[in-house]
Amino acid sequence: MIVGILKEIKAEENRVSMTPAGVEVMAKTHGHTVLVETGAGLGSGFEDADYIQAGAQIVATPQEIYQKADMVMHVKEPLPSEYDVIREGQIVFTYLHLAANEELTRVLMERRSVNIAYETIQKEDRSLPLLTPMSEVAGRMAIQQGAKYLEMAQGGHGVLLGGVPGVDP
Repeated sequence: MIVGILKEIKAEENRVSMTPAGVEVMAKTHGHTVLVETGAGLGSGFEDADYIQAGAQIVATPQEIYQKADMVMHVKEPLPSEYDVIREGQIVFTYLHLAANEELTRVLMERRSVNIAYETIQKEDRSLPLLTPMSEVAGRMAIQQGAKYLEMAQGGHGVLLGGVPGVDP
């Protein structure tokens, strides 16, 4: 199988759908061809060279991945600019959030792709191994984001969550 790892294009999304370690398992252990869009891992601290060393081929454009890959992987759902390049029978493996996006649901049905939403993957014990870690990260990030918006530079009241000794909260 040819697996394509796409660079995220949604604003402020820096994650990547597969690390070089994952690529190594797919390519070297299981014999799959892995295509990685150039720069896909940069937001997560992975260079193209890391993916090459793991056994991936780097490609210049998302269109090339959509053309060649049997399965495409994202972190976030496909955006309207990608709708026309999804092929019939192509596996789209990502967080899809279809309940919140009627247009995407319609498009994927029309394109007749095979769509697997990370958020629906369950283990036998009904746990959600792909959704749970991301939810935990989101919970931790919520505290950081809240703190940021308490800063005066962000229009807040200048609240320091940890407080300052000798100053009433």
